[in-house]
Amino acid sequence: MKKLLGVTLGILTAIGGFVDIGDLVTNALVGARFGMRMAWVVVVGVVGICLYAEMSGRIVALSGRPVFDLIRERLGPRTGMVTLIASFLVTLLTLIAEIGGVALAFELASGVNYLLWMPLAALAVWLVIWRVKFSRLEQVFGLLGLLLIAFAVALFKLGPDWGQLLHQARSPRPSGHETWATYAYYGIALFGAAMTPYEVFFFSSGGVEEKWTRRDLRTARTNVFVGFPLGGLLSLAIAGCAAVVYLPAGIEVSTLGQVTLPAAVALGKLGLAVVLIGVFAATFGAALETALSCGYTIAQYRGWQWGKFVRPRDASRFHVVMIVCMILAVLTLLTGVDPVLVTEYSVVFAAMALPLTYLPILIIANDPDYVGRQTNGRIRNFLGLLYLTLLVIASVAAIPLMIATKAGQ
Repeated sequence: MKKLLGVTLGILTAIGGFVDIGDLVTNALVGARFGMRMAWVVVVGVVGICLYAEMSGRIVALSGRPVFDLIRERLGPRTGMVTLIASFLVTLLTLIAEIGGVALAFELASGVNYLLWMPLAALAVWLVIWRVKFSRLEQVFGLLGLLLIAFAVALFKLGPDWGQLLHQARSPRPSGHETWATYAYYGIALFGAAMTPYEVFFFSSGGVEEKWTRRDLRTARTNVFVGFPLGGLLSLAIAGCAAVVYLPAGIEVSTLGQVTLPAAVALGKLGLAVVLIGVFAATFGAALETALSCGYTIAQYRGWQWGKFVRPRDASRFHVVMIVCMILAVLTLLTGVDPVLVTEYSVVFAAMALPLTYLPILIIANDPDYVGRQTNGRIRNFLGLLYLTLLVIASVAAIPLMIATKAGQ
């Protein structure tokens, strides 16, 4: 049990990063439109986030400092400011969507309009951050998020043609009336969602909250190589359910209710209840991650006291940043903007910020002043540069493809 609880930081980070409100809908939408023809994107994203999260965890365990704290010191205040602005805006956009996602989960469970739930959702996020210990936070929401495994169970219960799904996965190309431009757009969206900047900021800062040292290198790596692949498998299961239920009927997915319907078809009311709890845990966990990451990035760049390992009054500016961000999120959502649409845009904008996030990590992971003899080897650097190239390509192509496809329409 102790070993299981030791990897809940990775599980919470991965589930929040891979199956938040936007990813839930995007994976189901992609499954309904393309089947499993984009499964390879999820696999590539999992490998990439594992690569860079391992670097981040190693940096924390060996230096005792989070990644963003080192970015300013290693690269200077100007480069750090550019990274801060890009990463913070994307994270704030994601926080807006996650609070909306929590409200949507409550709407599905209660039938009450999600707009009425949003202030309560934001208040609940703030109360958990304010009062709950970090270790308890990661354990509860990380483990509750595992209930989304019900999607994998539902996929088996639906009795799909596994040969057909495998054929789709081995045919990475658009199908039917879909175009290559739309296929590429959603491919970048899935890739950006898998490697969202706040994941590494939350993961590395969480390592500091957990007081990782050199002795915790194995724990850090276990978090990475268990948590993130698990998040990727859940994403594939969601896409698979949509491919089985919606693709043959030509139905597109655009709401959270449609995402959960295959689980209800396969598992009945009890299965649906389990999925709804999992959806709530995933979206609430992602809201916690993004709110904390907003505070982490600004406080670490400014050199303020931060973290849940200190009393709130000793890290008042850190908490004020989070409160302001949550107020902005609620005010934005009360305008009636669609939370799902906000997240779909946020993952595309995240793709634009990815090189600014991951290049500093690659540089610091090769600096013996921070990691001693545990610098990257040739294989890690080769893969790091390969993924950095992919990130640059995705960053450059994101907006033109968004315009050309009218956001995937």
